Amino acid sequence: MRELAIEHILGGEFEAELVRLAAGQTPPAISLERQQFQVPDRSQLAPLTHYAQLRAGDELRVTGYTEASRGCKHLCRHCPVVPVYQGAFRVVQREIVLADIRQQVERGAQHISFGDPDFFNGPAHAVAIVEALHREFPTLSYDVTIKIEHLLKHRELVPALRRTGCAFVVSAVESINDRLLALLEKGHTRADFLEALRITREAELPLAPTFIPFTPWTTMEDFRDLLRLIAGEDLITNVPPIQLGIRLLIPAGSRLLELSEVRDMVGAFDPARLAYDWTHPDPAMDRLSSAIQAQAKHKASRAEIFASIWDLAQCGNLEMTREDRATVPYLTEPWYC
Repeated sequence: MRELAIEHILGGEFEAELVRLAAGQTPPAISLERQQFQVPDRSQLAPLTHYAQLRAGDELRVTGYTEASRGCKHLCRHCPVVPVYQGAFRVVQREIVLADIRQQVERGAQHISFGDPDFFNGPAHAVAIVEALHREFPTLSYDVTIKIEHLLKHRELVPALRRTGCAFVVSAVESINDRLLALLEKGHTRADFLEALRITREAELPLAPTFIPFTPWTTMEDFRDLLRLIAGEDLITNVPPIQLGIRLLIPAGSRLLELSEVRDMVGAFDPARLAYDWTHPDPAMDRLSSAIQAQAKHKASRAEIFASIWDLAQCGNLEMTREDRATVPYLTEPWYC
């Protein structure tokens, strides 16, 4: 970035550092200073209709965005939040969050996407916000991102999400291979994922799992196992097709580089991608990932694209249930973590 003539780079809790920069001071690159936020000024932004929308059946809902917290208490090895926040977690004051949502509703928002790395890092703070939100705007829907670990730990709060208008929950499952989950230090197992799926289904709250299907350790049978689980658990329409082609990202400062096997495997740092290069020991896996990424761009339903990916992986016959063909709420521009 400096080679492109960028003079100052700020990360983390950047607002106070911008003020210092404007005052002629030289702020640190990363600040985790606790702040008293102000309501964001969104008046210069494009209309909300120019951004991603919520698709719920045949309905498109105008969508706004806010965050109730930043950072994350957890240190998952692969997560790009960790090199910046190092386990720190910062809340945005409740009245600021609600005022920000209020101004977006005035501009037409019918749905709010919460961008918190994990909405249940501060569960009491999070639930208080959505309870207040639902009282003021009972028809407003929203979506959140929550770890599998937190869905299990705070399972008693899941029905409150559904009651207050949550349309779906994104959760970074990443893998269903317990060895790989341990390498990533995700804090959950395959069995935990299936239990979180049971909890959310009991609350009639759709779960949208995200995955990193292609890692240096993933075998072809691992990938087929993932596809079979998605089909067997009626999750085909819950998963954006692009999720099935994602390769592991290793950015600068990644905790994955703590592992000697990763350091020995990666190539040079690619400044254009802001990540280290790596290739799979089985070239067929890299070819499959590329083919799936191309397939995911096609204008077709999630079920149709999944069927084509199933064929690419040579999984055999695919039998879809009625639920596979149903439509669950989703954003028109997939968001993954």
